[in-house]
Amino acid sequence: MGRRDPGRHGGTHERVTEHPDLAGLQRRLAEFAAARNWQPYHTPKNLVSALSVEASELLEIFQWLTPEESARVMEDPGAAHRVTDEVADVLAYLLQLCEVLGIDPLAALAAKIERNEHRFPVPEPDGQQPDC
Repeated sequence: MGRRDPGRHGGTHERVTEHPDLAGLQRRLAEFAAARNWQPYHTPKNLVSALSVEASELLEIFQWLTPEESARVMEDPGAAHRVTDEVADVLAYLLQLCEVLGIDPLAALAAKIERNEHRFPVPEPDGQQPDC
C-alpha cells in the first residue's frame, strides 16, 4: 500500500501518495502558485504555452525510439523517472488551466467520451444488422 509496483516504473519502491483527489491537487497547485505570487503569470495563454512545452519534453523522451522500445520505456529506471516527471508536469499545467478557465476536467472528459461513442460506434459484425 502506497508503494509502486516493483514490476513497473523501473522497479522503484519510492513512496507515493494514496490517490489524491483532483480537486485537492488543483487546490495544492493554486496554493503553491499563490505562495510564490505566480498568479499574475498563470494566464490561459501562458498556461497553454507551458503545457505545450512540457508535452514536447515528454515527446522528446520517445522521439527516436522504435514502437517496441517505446512500449518498454518504463523498464529503464532513468527513463521511467523522466517520463513520470514530464507526465506530472503536463497534468499540473492542464489542471491549472482548467482551474483558471473554470473547466471541470473530469466532466469534460466524460462528455468527450460520450460524444466519441456516438461519433464512432462499435462496428457491427459482418452480415449482421443492428437491433433497432
